Amino acid sequence: MKFEDLLVWKRSARLCAEVFQTFSQSREFGFKDQITRSALSIASNIAEGYERDSDRDRVKFFSYAKGSCAELRAQIYIGMEVGYINRAEGRRWAEETREISKMLYGLMRKLRQ
Repeated sequence: MKFEDLLVWKRSARLCAEVFQTFSQSREFGFKDQITRSALSIASNIAEGYERDSDRDRVKFFSYAKGSCAELRAQIYIGMEVGYINRAEGRRWAEETREISKMLYGLMRKLRQ
């Protein structure tokens, strides 16, 4: 199996692409840079962790990805508050970060057993 086969990676990559597309024309460069980096970090850390040689390393990188989910969610809430993100889209993205986080937690739990 490859990291590309993981549902959690597919969902995080899709979310990242949506964030990138939404902010592609944004002139709010500081916010745009930060939110796209945190979105990209989720999928990237899942991929890197999956390719590691030990379960301990995998858990560490999945934990980083989980942290990036929280970072992205915080930025989504702020973006909605200041009007950079449509509220309906923001709520959907926030829910997706929660679901991805749960999936990562499940993978981490299984690897720790």
